[in-house]
Amino acid sequence: MQPKVLSAHTLMGDPVRNPDGEMLGEIKELMIDLDTGRVSYAVVSFGGFLGLGDKLFAMPWTVLRVDTEKRQFLLDVPKGVLESAPGFDKSEWPSGPEHWGLVDTHWAEHRRAA
Repeated sequence: MQPKVLSAHTLMGDPVRNPDGEMLGEIKELMIDLDTGRVSYAVVSFGGFLGLGDKLFAMPWTVLRVDTEKRQFLLDVPKGVLESAPGFDKSEWPSGPEHWGLVDTHWAEHRRAA
């Protein structure tokens, strides 16, 4: 069976919505694990959502669901999970493992609470 694949470029700018259809943000970038070749994180811009400004937020690829019919991503998390997510400025992308550790810890805590 052939895997379903898409060009990463075609996903950039796709909307991220909650299950109620409310716009949360959009996909800005995908982060690839160089050891496995798999997508590890999606970087999402939430614009002015929840007063987060125009920061970027990395989230594990596994927390997003792809809706191919509507060409969007679904993110089903409480607002508090997004409000407390570690973010970064567009002009200062994280370069060290410390940030990715914070991201992993944040989303792992969300999974335990769900």
